[in-house]
Amino acid sequence: MPIYLVLGVGAAILFVVSGEPLVSLAQKLADEPNSSTLMALPFFVMAAAFMRRGGVARALVDLATAWVGALPGSLGLVSVVSCTLFAAICGSSVATALAMGTILLPAMLERGYPRSFALGVIGASGTIGIVIPPSLSLILYGIVTEQSVPRLFLAGILPGILQAALFALWVVFYAKWKKLPRERVYSFRELMHATVKATPALAIPAIVIAGIYGGLVTVTEAAALSAMVALIVSLVFYRGFALRDTPSVMAEAMYSASTIMIIVVTALAFGHWMTRSGAPAALVQFVLDHHLSTWQFLLTINVLLLLIGCFLEVSSTLLVVMPILAPALLPLGVDPVHFSIIFTHNMEVGLVHPPVGLNLFVLASLCDAPTREVIRGILPFLILLLVVLAIITYVPGLSLWLPNLVYGAG
Repeated sequence: MPIYLVLGVGAAILFVVSGEPLVSLAQKLADEPNSSTLMALPFFVMAAAFMRRGGVARALVDLATAWVGALPGSLGLVSVVSCTLFAAICGSSVATALAMGTILLPAMLERGYPRSFALGVIGASGTIGIVIPPSLSLILYGIVTEQSVPRLFLAGILPGILQAALFALWVVFYAKWKKLPRERVYSFRELMHATVKATPALAIPAIVIAGIYGGLVTVTEAAALSAMVALIVSLVFYRGFALRDTPSVMAEAMYSASTIMIIVVTALAFGHWMTRSGAPAALVQFVLDHHLSTWQFLLTINVLLLLIGCFLEVSSTLLVVMPILAPALLPLGVDPVHFSIIFTHNMEVGLVHPPVGLNLFVLASLCDAPTREVIRGILPFLILLLVVLAIITYVPGLSLWLPNLVYGAG
């Protein structure tokens, strides 16, 4: 069944069983979309659609090639850097993998890179899209758990950089081991040309981040601003589509956004019943009765999320699990902002973890490769993702240092 039906029908049954009138559920479904934070979602989705079709991805690839192309495993490094830059604009892992894969995969195969490695590095690097701000997953987390979205955005920066750095180190090691080709060294003039050409693309996240943390705009206003700037950049600077094509791109974005929104409102109604039912309190009591310490609780939740991530995509997992977990975090000594990155990183692993990692199927479809070949290429990066997960889980300062520096301890 579609996830919104699972959540909606489940909520209806729970309301009836508990003796609450169904009109309460209907009222909840009508009230939940009336949220300024929730309105940020469709605007960020629209910005991503403009950038995916507008030529922004190509400009970022050219920029990364100019700066790191002369290093070992150059196109692999270009994949990591490009995905990180595009993630900072797009906020969606699947969109990042699709946009970068369309451009970089043919180039890597043409230069003689093993296909499994090329698929692996692009698929794994695409996962950075859901932790580097602005992240759609972190916005959803903030809505469900009633946490400050700007704090969550800051919490994702250092873990995202750590992940990108470990991927880059593995790419350099693998390139030297397999003697993969390097790209040519760019002249200073060519470097400047590529940088200037990519400046409009880089201006999109810069405007959004400066607006939010400069106190000029709210997250929702920043999302609308990002969509407007992405449209202008795509039409004026890169001309990836014509003005007459704008309505079709917007329609595509609205379709994607509406799919997310209907899942969100049914999940919030489901979460409302869960909170009133006492299930989170029962979970806390269960943990206390079994004398689990905080680190044991986090280990248990990580294993649970990794299992769930094998079968459900990111937003579905978040919207099913977090209404139950969120009220239990503080009583168990877990900072909700820290947990947002633990949760999000688990979802990153799920995106490349067989059998239902969405990025695996996206990349397999790009070059008609068997899924097992994509899985083989992704395995080293999957191990690195698990290493990063362990660091994020048990070194909370990595996630909390920037939010506490800017906003003070929460």
